[in-house]
Amino acid sequence: MNMEELLAFLQSVSWLGSRPGLERITELLARLGNPERELKYVHVAGTNGKGSTCAMLSSILAEAGYRTGLYISPHLVRYNERMTINGMEITDEDLCAVAQQVKVCVDAMDDKPTEFELITAMALLYFQQQKCDIVVLEVGLGGRLDATNVIPAPEAAVITNLGLEHTEILGDTIEKIAAEKGGIIKGGCTAVSYDSAPEALAVLQDICRERAVPLTCVDMSRLRLLSRALTGQRFTWADSGELLLPLLGEHQLHNAALALETVDALRRRGRDISGEAVRRGLSNARWPARFEVLSHEPLTILDGGHNPQCVRALADAISAHLPGQKVTFLMGVLADKDYEAMISTVAPLAKRFVCVTPDSDRALPASELAELLSGKGYHAVPCADVPEGIRAALSYGDGPVVAFGSLYMAGAVRDCFPSIHRNQRIQQG
Repeated sequence: MNMEELLAFLQSVSWLGSRPGLERITELLARLGNPERELKYVHVAGTNGKGSTCAMLSSILAEAGYRTGLYISPHLVRYNERMTINGMEITDEDLCAVAQQVKVCVDAMDDKPTEFELITAMALLYFQQQKCDIVVLEVGLGGRLDATNVIPAPEAAVITNLGLEHTEILGDTIEKIAAEKGGIIKGGCTAVSYDSAPEALAVLQDICRERAVPLTCVDMSRLRLLSRALTGQRFTWADSGELLLPLLGEHQLHNAALALETVDALRRRGRDISGEAVRRGLSNARWPARFEVLSHEPLTILDGGHNPQCVRALADAISAHLPGQKVTFLMGVLADKDYEAMISTVAPLAKRFVCVTPDSDRALPASELAELLSGKGYHAVPCADVPEGIRAALSYGDGPVVAFGSLYMAGAVRDCFPSIHRNQRIQQG
């Protein structure tokens, strides 16, 4: 199998969309010899902050000397981004090799797996073949019925910030969503949770009591910001001493606190993770498209914020790092997102909007977004594609440019800045 055949294989099932349930992935992995049972895990679910928390944890574990797999979704440019070991993406050759092994098993199945289930199986097989010491595994959607939840009890089940999302699948209350996310908590693991809403924490506490799992909720009062700049944030956590985090925004400090609390949980389970490994791991953590500075002259920032909570964090980061400045927003959204709430959040910071259409069948056309914004009294112009949108946004030359609204346009935005380091959304070990 080559890369062209690999893409055709994945696209052949893409029409299936998302189909919650573990039956297909369980059968597929059984046909592969259950590689998932030979690995140790940190399993991460939540509404926002999953990827950033995973990036920090995998970077710290790699610095501690563990051969660390990292599985994320979605990718920005290439499928290879989804599977990394100690910061190195899977090669095309290895990706095609595991895909071929998976395809042989899929061909024998009556109920074909979804695209995400295929990629999850490929990742678990790859990490097993590469003899990873531990795998940091990001949940795709929800938790309880997500394909990643086929794994045995992880060493740590981590729940990031919770909010309303995918309510048609996960439920329309924070309690229902917490129950779905908390489905990754299994007897024999340790659970660590973000300081989410009390009603969400109550659900997680009930799950942990039922399954006899110790739960630690992050105490954000132990975190103290020392300084922040567009190059990074310096802070202390408990008695850690000064730490540097290159990821920007107060929300990233909270994600870092969750990662550090998880490190303590892993230490209690016998993992050897030194303070120096923590310092190096955090300072080397990278997570593109999260308040990422693409250019300083002119200042251009990319953020993958695509729901009201993410965009609230983006607005707070703009206010903190660019106080008093108005911004030209390059905006593209999916039609099924709450883009009205996203607009109202950033509007007070906006000088104007340049609208583009993300690369997705679910995208809201740029012309419709611009019409909506203009109807609300904002200066908004539609553009044919992302490169045209970048050129238009930069042409004003009167302040920062911030691109946001969908991860489906993030790769195209980054491609407009060839000078940035493009080693994808992985930590640099």
